Amino acid sequence: MVKRYLIIKLLAVNLVVVGFAVVVVWLAIDTLAAGYFVTLMEKYHISPGPAHAMFVDAVHRYLIWAFAGAIGLAIMLSFVMNRRILGPLTRMNAITGEIAAGNFSARVPVAAADEVGQLARAFNRMAEKLEKIERLRRSLMIDVAHELRTPLTNIRGYLEALNDGVLPPAPETFSLLQDETLRLVQLVEDVLALARADAAGGRLQPTDIDLKAMLETTLAAFTPALNKKSLTVNIKGCPTPVTIHADRDRLGRILRNLTDNAVQYAPQATEIAITLGMQSDYVRVDYANAAGEVLSDDLSYLFERFYRGEKSRSRRHGGAGIGLSIVKELVEAHGGNVHAELTAGTLHIGFTIPIPQ
Repeated sequence: MVKRYLIIKLLAVNLVVVGFAVVVVWLAIDTLAAGYFVTLMEKYHISPGPAHAMFVDAVHRYLIWAFAGAIGLAIMLSFVMNRRILGPLTRMNAITGEIAAGNFSARVPVAAADEVGQLARAFNRMAEKLEKIERLRRSLMIDVAHELRTPLTNIRGYLEALNDGVLPPAPETFSLLQDETLRLVQLVEDVLALARADAAGGRLQPTDIDLKAMLETTLAAFTPALNKKSLTVNIKGCPTPVTIHADRDRLGRILRNLTDNAVQYAPQATEIAITLGMQSDYVRVDYANAAGEVLSDDLSYLFERFYRGEKSRSRRHGGAGIGLSIVKELVEAHGGNVHAELTAGTLHIGFTIPIPQ
């Protein structure tokens, strides 16, 4: 239906233009050229009557034939334009219906480099992003359900054992139940923090912050975890205070999540190197530690929600795979970028935040 309406509109526009041109020429011949012809005939003392009628009739016939030829050419060009322009638009309309029905893999064929081809490529990019969002949404639902199922199953098992008298109501049993409950609470808090990070861009309250002092405060809170794994921390670069303009609470969350990630996945008795780099228009923070199980194929996905390069890794370390996603959302809310690099067995994860000029 869209295709038919566009053809009719295109033909109507062409016919209006051609008709207007024929009418103008027709009137010009009848009022100007015919009068000039009569004057010319009279100048040479020739009777203009029959010749004038023959001249006007011949011009009118030629105009009618020209009008008919123009109509035929307009119809032919309309069908050519239909194949070049309306065809891709019609396919795009059909694929839009497929995407609305949930088929996000549908794509528009790109057959030209003109404006229609550019539109098709932009449409395909939009479809790819929608497919990625839908894939992440499904993955989110599956992973959240999986993460919730494990502690809930454990709690149910403990409660059934207590109810059946298999386990005694001892402090150790209640401690296990409390641990599983706290695990549930932590997962819910992580999901809530991720949702808040998504909407953080419009609610930032930036102030001047000493980044190095905040980093040292963050590391102090992780002292027990660092000692437990015999990890050493080495802060490099910028011996002087590093002042940036950022939201204090969100920046603190960024540093906590990056530190927690490094502590969780750094191998026992190794070093975590934190580098602060400051340029004229940005500041860069980089956490470096032994890569462990991380592969180069994992790098582009480390900041995706619930992504795990090795599926049991996050559960073994107690996380849900949300921490780096929160970092990415909060850094981008500040106008910055995150990075993940693998160099000679060392994993570099960090962020860059611009400095307002």
